[in-house]
Amino acid sequence: MVVMHETLIYAVYYAPRGRLRLYRLGRDIAERHLFPTDLLVGIIGAEGAGKSTLIRGVFPGLELTNDDEGINLRAAPLFDFDEADRFGPHTYHIDVRYEQAFHQLWEIAEAVATAIRHRRRVVVEHFDLLYPHLNFNAQVILGIGEEVVVARPNVFGPHPETIREIVYRTVKFRKMAHSAEDITSLILSRQYGYPIPDLHSDVKHGFVIGFADPPAIDLKKLEADVLDYIRRDLPIMPADEEHIRIGDEVMECTGIRTHMKSTGEIESFRLLPELRFDPIDQRHLLVGVVGDAREEPGFDRILKIVG
Repeated sequence: MVVMHETLIYAVYYAPRGRLRLYRLGRDIAERHLFPTDLLVGIIGAEGAGKSTLIRGVFPGLELTNDDEGINLRAAPLFDFDEADRFGPHTYHIDVRYEQAFHQLWEIAEAVATAIRHRRRVVVEHFDLLYPHLNFNAQVILGIGEEVVVARPNVFGPHPETIREIVYRTVKFRKMAHSAEDITSLILSRQYGYPIPDLHSDVKHGFVIGFADPPAIDLKKLEADVLDYIRRDLPIMPADEEHIRIGDEVMECTGIRTHMKSTGEIESFRLLPELRFDPIDQRHLLVGVVGDAREEPGFDRILKIVG
């Protein structure tokens, strides 16, 4: 008998802000890191980080028992698990924080352990809350903050509380960057006549907007316009499933919940003083950054914590 030993400790990806981009990342994570033999998958992340979207990308078609929007509310089939039911699901989802309103943590842990003993897969959202009652770690942990952290714990870790500390601390940078990106795109569209570009990407504590031709704009003036929106402390909220409202302005957005609550919560916004040119894609890149440059970013923190 040949025993295969997994050599992955952890992988780190930028957590994209649009729904479709997060779906694609979830698909890539499933292809690269998930095995059919993985029965316990832990998901960790703060409200609005995109946990439900990531789960849908990793497990297309999986019925979620609850999501952060509070829309998909249903009784958790896990508690009706019957080992004699040959036609029951192979994969279950459970949101520990939501289920705490109806079950004790030890009951949730017992239901998860029972399903796993019978070779069913369980995807546990807010796994960090359940871990102390399970007494064993997940085979795969996905943490989502500014980055998506994929970890395969062994007896030495990483433990869920370590992943939680990282992603809860860094998610604010992702929300600030997304909010600043949408404000910048709104100003480019409304005031400068540039349609919102198709290319949106990520950098550490920031965002990238790409143009086929260099836009004829004064970057200092554009930065001042964005800072004016920030100083006005305008509310940011979903308008519908595909749009957000910034003050009185409504714009398209596929990541409606990944924002700060108001523009005034965006810290230390600045644009790089010059466009960057990508010679391979032939794109001119506008780069915006948020947050204190001295604050330790998530990935560097991971290198120090996860051993």
